[in-house]
Amino acid sequence: MSTWETVIGFEVHTELKTRSKNFCGCPTDFGGAPNTQVCPICLGMPGTLPVLNKRSFELALKTALALKCNVPERCDFDRKNYYYPDLPKNYQISQHHRHLGRDGTMDVDMGEAGIKTINILDIHLEEDAGKNIHPEDRDDDFTLVDLNRAGTPLLEIVTAPDLRSREEAFAFMQGMRTFLEYLDVSECKMQEGRLRFELNISVRRPGDTELGTKVEIKNVNSVSAVMKAIDHEFERQTTTLESGGTLRQETRLWDDTEGVTRTMRSKEKANDYRYFPEPDLVELHIDEATKRDIAATIPELPVVRRQRFVADFGLSAYDASTLTAQRETADLFEAAVKVHDNPKAIANWIQGDVLRALKEHPAGEDATVRDLNVTAQGIGELVALIDKETITGKIAKQVIKAMLESGKAPLQIVEEQGLKPIDESAIGPILDEIIAANPGPVADVQAGKMKAMGFLMGEVMKRTKGKANPASVTPLLKQKLGIE
Repeated sequence: MSTWETVIGFEVHTELKTRSKNFCGCPTDFGGAPNTQVCPICLGMPGTLPVLNKRSFELALKTALALKCNVPERCDFDRKNYYYPDLPKNYQISQHHRHLGRDGTMDVDMGEAGIKTINILDIHLEEDAGKNIHPEDRDDDFTLVDLNRAGTPLLEIVTAPDLRSREEAFAFMQGMRTFLEYLDVSECKMQEGRLRFELNISVRRPGDTELGTKVEIKNVNSVSAVMKAIDHEFERQTTTLESGGTLRQETRLWDDTEGVTRTMRSKEKANDYRYFPEPDLVELHIDEATKRDIAATIPELPVVRRQRFVADFGLSAYDASTLTAQRETADLFEAAVKVHDNPKAIANWIQGDVLRALKEHPAGEDATVRDLNVTAQGIGELVALIDKETITGKIAKQVIKAMLESGKAPLQIVEEQGLKPIDESAIGPILDEIIAANPGPVADVQAGKMKAMGFLMGEVMKRTKGKANPASVTPLLKQKLGIE
């Protein structure tokens, strides 16, 4: 693999967070019965006229400004003409001649490699197509069409071919999703098709300045599918070139069942789409006051928040990166710290038990901490109970499990399940019994072999079902063993 270099760029498509479609009033709700969220406008009936959704424009402009794009004073829409069953008008309203934004940048955390700046070529607002539903049986010769999604506000973000490995591609996808979630411009649910990454990939020899033949990969519906497609295309392209073959610029579809890409069509050029100005929509004028108003709504972005978590809370770069990977997780952490000021402990509980539960959630990649029965108040109170020695760390494990299952407050769980620590007056007899039952380890401890102390403490925790407080039990045990 070291004899070839991967060159990767992305076309990111994200459905904007609006209640209605881009040019009509139809809802954008997911999961409706096929072809029930449509009207004459999004169906492309003759004589209908589109009207731009103001909210979709504001969200698109917010994204362009957050990506530090050059936003023109004027932009407009074009018709992108092509024929496909899920495109009812036989053209897509998009932007080609005057995009909403150009020449932006996005900082991506590459882990140990540091921050890498990815160039954004352009960002433009358009409408989505419908959805073709192909039968699972390949022998069936029909396709069903659902136009509920046709006309949904879609933002396309096109990057330069700046990524050089599957690892960088993964970091970019994770970073872009986090970026859009922080901006609150999209729900980014990949399982619902609200965020899609179309992959542009080529290979070349390390040190070459010319780009190789670009192949675009469509139908990659998850981050894991993109990673598999990168691996497959790298092998396919390098094998072809090393055997003396040639590659052609084309669009290929990812077949997730077979784990391969398949030819879809030769790659179109702009003139193949016969772009021309959309005659039914007026030109947009974007003044400086509008830019300032929209820019004022841009929140603290992921990379900046990550750096602040390190500086303000004393977290490691790794902890800060994990906590800020989703806006909801970062919000949960900060709110919990306001409940109880122990950032490191709160970070540990969120990164451990909370994020473990998140990975196991049925929603998969689309799940957030909002989908769990956990609150900042609950996390803060749990850590406070540990710090006050009301419960032990072992008991806290039981408590947070119950919190995630029921949503109850930690103290309520402690009281209902009788999880408060054993009173010190009751510990003495238990220690006497453990000492009497374990003469070997007792002799080892008294001879200075302190490893056996851990065994005895383990017996204490076992007998008390984790309710004994190690901080108070250890000196008492040492006293009984005569090793103070």
